[in-house]
Amino acid sequence: MILTVTLNTALDLTYRVPALVPHASHRVTQVIERPGGKGLNVARVLGALGHETVVTGFAGGATGETLRTLLARTTAGQPVHDALVPTSGATRRTVAVVDAASGDTTQLNEPGPAITPAEWTAFTGRFTELLAGARAVALCGSLPPGIHVGAYAELVRLARAAGVPVLLDTSGEPLRRGIAARPDLVKPNAEELAQLTGSREPHRATRDARRRGAHAVVTSLGPDGLLAATPDGLWQASPPAPVKGNPTGAGDSAVAALLAGLVDGADWPTRLAHAVALSAATVLSPVAGEFDATAYEALLPRVTVHEPATAA
Repeated sequence: MILTVTLNTALDLTYRVPALVPHASHRVTQVIERPGGKGLNVARVLGALGHETVVTGFAGGATGETLRTLLARTTAGQPVHDALVPTSGATRRTVAVVDAASGDTTQLNEPGPAITPAEWTAFTGRFTELLAGARAVALCGSLPPGIHVGAYAELVRLARAAGVPVLLDTSGEPLRRGIAARPDLVKPNAEELAQLTGSREPHRATRDARRRGAHAVVTSLGPDGLLAATPDGLWQASPPAPVKGNPTGAGDSAVAALLAGLVDGADWPTRLAHAVALSAATVLSPVAGEFDATAYEALLPRVTVHEPATAA
């Protein structure tokens, strides 16, 4: 199985409005509730791709109960197995407001509940147990209050000690400390990469991030695709054309594709092509953690993967 970790889970609410106008009242035409947080989105996409997945992290309060109920109802592909650890605080909510006129999305994210030292100890025990059956693990998203900034570095070291490949997808100081623990793969976006390395030139920054400890670095370039610094060289993968829609969860779908490629033993060009196609197909879906399967199949053969000239 593939294990995904979401320390700051969320109940995702998506509101669709005809047009989002500042300082105005809006009539919501559609409301969608989904279990959320980056690792849960990754797990749901992996399940839809046919991979057995287990999710862990924290869930608490009424929103946490709703999240777990919705997670149990996930029906696309393989079921997602719930190994979330209870917390006394209430799971946060995130609200995505989709403007039907423009296709743009406005995102509002709550901070999450404070995690106690005892709850963190319970989680690390659960995580260590789950590693015994994992083929790969993804550590995803922000840290809730109360968890020390080196938490992901601690989890990377536990995964490496268990011989389980680990992907890290976070930002800021947790990314800086986590990458030094030598994960197999990190997947920042361009802004997160610039904050980590101090460079906004993607090729230089991606290679610099890899020198900081990661075995491989895959940088999201938004609508322009992905850039990867790997042991086999530098690769760039691009969609045939930018797509418009709800970008929430697109990066999580890319992580799911990269994990699937890792456990399937695919080469880097194949992994990146699937990640770009799946990410674009997620933008075309109205809800994070889901993708347009028809678009995915149509986009995949049209993704271009090449070695940039700057790789020399």
